[in-house]
Amino acid sequence: MPAGDIFDIMNFKLRPDPTRTVIRPFVPGDPDGVSKSRSRPQRIADRIAAIPSDKVERFRSLLAQPLAERIEEPELHLAQHYERLRTRHGLAPMDPARAIVAGAFFSQEYAFESAALFNPSLVLHPDQTGLEPREVRLIMSLRGIGEGHISSATFRILRWKPGGEPVLEAVNARAVMPTIECEADDIVTFSWPGDMSPSDAVLFPVLPSQRQGIEDLRMVTFTDDDGSSRLFATYTAFSGSHARSEMLEMTKHTSFTLRPLTGRCAQNKGMALFPRKIDGRFAMLGRLDNENLYFMQSDDPYHWDAADLLIEPEHDWEIIQIGNCGSPIEIDQGWLVLTHGVGMVRSYAIGAVLLDRDNPSRVLARTAEPILSPRADERGGYVPNVVYSCGGIVHDRTLMLPYAVADQYTAFATASLDKVLAAMS
Repeated sequence: MPAGDIFDIMNFKLRPDPTRTVIRPFVPGDPDGVSKSRSRPQRIADRIAAIPSDKVERFRSLLAQPLAERIEEPELHLAQHYERLRTRHGLAPMDPARAIVAGAFFSQEYAFESAALFNPSLVLHPDQTGLEPREVRLIMSLRGIGEGHISSATFRILRWKPGGEPVLEAVNARAVMPTIECEADDIVTFSWPGDMSPSDAVLFPVLPSQRQGIEDLRMVTFTDDDGSSRLFATYTAFSGSHARSEMLEMTKHTSFTLRPLTGRCAQNKGMALFPRKIDGRFAMLGRLDNENLYFMQSDDPYHWDAADLLIEPEHDWEIIQIGNCGSPIEIDQGWLVLTHGVGMVRSYAIGAVLLDRDNPSRVLARTAEPILSPRADERGGYVPNVVYSCGGIVHDRTLMLPYAVADQYTAFATASLDKVLAAMS
């Protein structure tokens, strides 16, 4: 069977949703060359402080209903926005009601997945109860894009069993932003409510390094030496001028940290962590030269100084560059690595590589042809001729691969694992 014919494309699609919104800071400034004795935020705060108290209460009531229909605990977020702004710009403290209204003047409602919903990754949900035989529950991360091409991480919960279509579990129309617990030295600790579904969560940029976006989470359930597991997710932080690799780690059930990856080999995009240690050390795939795929090991999952060349572009569909499509998947035959290649007219296609299970720096086989390429009805979109993924899963000898179409929406495909392996040489 030709490599490009091994996938069954599903009918189910996930498309951008303009109804889901978050509250984000809006801080007007003075144009270049304009100098005044008080900053624009200070002048705006002065005008808010002069609003009569009865009018403040009226403004607050006008805000309450429309925002509560779309935002979880909007007054809490507005008050937090003003408090952070007050600290940063030296603004005067205000009573609780006025601080909420001030937060509204210094905020905007943002539809975080209105323009695109793509670049998905999958992991097994920790709760596998209440399912049919062979069915699994999955957490999916997605890259949402809104006004100004700002990227955030958003999530969905799916149920799926081989031979069937994915079933989307209910999504709360009111997205929930995390509560920032601590922010210091480029490390952020945050939490969500303990009873919240992951599909309610949205992770919006919070650090200067992420000002323009949190891009392309590659989630992986990591199993420690003692058998316990924790969630990691590498991603690209984009400031608007500079991209760097960072990583999310679930430290408790509802508590997470974000921190940068450091070291000579962590200065590029597309890092993908192995789901367990190799010979007692953490292992990672990355593309530190914009062209080739490298294998790395480290004693510290946040610091990467050594790398060995693993795979170079070899076939015509990957002549420009290659990269990974998510964390390696451990199977009986070795490590299955989904790859992407860039070819003519900057077209992206997906292939696969098999690495040795005990020595992942050794390539056992790879596909000479793509196993998934843009179909005729998938070529048009925001970025034409692109299919891309940040990670799939293997369940019951079936590969489930969610993938982005033209950087715009998310489609789904499945393939027999045996067919994927047979397509390699």
